[in-house]
Amino acid sequence: MEPVTLRTARLELSPPRDSDVEAIFEACQDELIQRFTTVPSPYEKSHAEGFVAKAAEWWDAGTETTWAVRHDGTLAGMIGLHGLGEGSGELGYWMAPAARGRGLVVEAARAVIDWGFSPEGLGLARIEWRAVVGNPASHRVAQRLGFRYEGRLRSALVNGAGARADGLLAGLLADDDRTPQPWPDPATP
Repeated sequence: MEPVTLRTARLELSPPRDSDVEAIFEACQDELIQRFTTVPSPYEKSHAEGFVAKAAEWWDAGTETTWAVRHDGTLAGMIGLHGLGEGSGELGYWMAPAARGRGLVVEAARAVIDWGFSPEGLGLARIEWRAVVGNPASHRVAQRLGFRYEGRLRSALVNGAGARADGLLAGLLADDDRTPQPWPDPATP
């Protein structure tokens, strides 16, 4: 599939490129990105170089769509739809520490979700979201996007260092109302 660039009021979402390697490497030194995502830990510059190359391959194969989130010309994070197949995919994202707390990930995710559900995009029927139970910032993002809480996955998520953690699962259907949804307290098993 051909890569697509998406734009919002404040952001450009475009495939990661070689010129992003240093910024990706720096962002992925963040302890929260390493704890809550699947990036390798420790994260080396060669990982960033390989990631940029793989992202292009994923677009070509149609298995994943990965975008660099750019704000004011600076790399703010990454977002994508992963595990594409049979009308569904999984939303994943991380934001660099300096870009957090400004609503950028919600803005980027809305654009990705709109495109993912659109017949001009992927025409998906369902988008899933998963995150470690101990990652309340990611939970708030999914709630704001209208994802419906679907359950707790015991010891199901593995980060780049191989540590297992309980995860939360939520889903969004193409015809769902995207108003924020109430969720149970994730601290309650």
